[in-house]
Amino acid sequence: MNISEIDTVALNEEKCVVDIIDQTLLPNEIKIISLSEKGPMFDAIKLLQVRGAPAIGVFAAMAMYVLAERSSEQTLAGFNSEFASNREYLNSSRPTAVNLSWALKKMQNVVDTTENSFDAEYNDSEMIKKVVEALHDEAVKIRDDDIDTCRKIGEYGASLIHDGDGILTHCNAGKLATVRYGTATAPMYLAYEKGLDIKVYCDETRPLLQGARLTSFELSAAGIDTTLNCDNMSSSLMKAGKINIIFVGCDRVAANGDTANKIGTSLLAIAAKYYGVPFYVCAPYSTIDKATATGADIPIEMRDPDEVAEMWYEKRMAPTGIHIYNPAFDVTDHKLITGFVTERGILRPDEL
Repeated sequence: MNISEIDTVALNEEKCVVDIIDQTLLPNEIKIISLSEKGPMFDAIKLLQVRGAPAIGVFAAMAMYVLAERSSEQTLAGFNSEFASNREYLNSSRPTAVNLSWALKKMQNVVDTTENSFDAEYNDSEMIKKVVEALHDEAVKIRDDDIDTCRKIGEYGASLIHDGDGILTHCNAGKLATVRYGTATAPMYLAYEKGLDIKVYCDETRPLLQGARLTSFELSAAGIDTTLNCDNMSSSLMKAGKINIIFVGCDRVAANGDTANKIGTSLLAIAAKYYGVPFYVCAPYSTIDKATATGADIPIEMRDPDEVAEMWYEKRMAPTGIHIYNPAFDVTDHKLITGFVTERGILRPDEL
């Protein structure tokens, strides 16, 4: 099974389930898991079986459709109550990625709009059927839009890449964070398709090692010249002149351009500013949260301390009882960002 040939998130319409690649098992095992119940769907997001802001958004939309299709509620009031409960439940799984709440709001809007259009014409059973059909169409549209958006991000981003460039990325904003192509990796894939000679450096991305387990895995599987480095080696790579441009993804962009991304991104941006390396954030325009004024207003998820002290080790690697600080994200100041690569073009922070 080649990871490059599999969609990260897929709607299995025959079985009425959402199929995802279980990313917690990569790179050692490629396993597709099928989800049809809200508990495992919540866990899939929380436990990072599905991860990356765009992929989480697509997954949430498909999950809400599957839950609605499988609902046993016979009355419209009961269906709406269950739908709202499921939406709030999934939305609580991870607080930082704005695409999660964005997709859930779009699905709720489908319910509201459909009901307002047909409520006088159909009984409850017929109305529920109409709503479920509309939810299916919206979930498919969100998936298709993600694929198209990432392709456009790749095209704009590839215009910034020159033959022979060294490219650095952090965490995984690759195809495994979207349905296909990725955001930060999309320019790399398209540059590679065009025959450009590029060399990509992947930060290991502690403590969850998304760069090591995911990004280096998918890029090397695609045939791209890929080098893995620990996070604290990035500055030395820049100083040595090996990095010409940096592409990262993000989970949320505030109205002023401050950006939340995987922990360690802000340090990378600071070093890039010092060494004069262009630093680009690649993201769908939907990731820009106009309701959040600055990065200080972005909620930052705190994760299990064992991810730092125990997860990857045969024996615990920190003293028992020690305090451990483990935020999932940090915020990069907009002044450190060269530009945003979106499906609408390349924008400066003050153009968002």
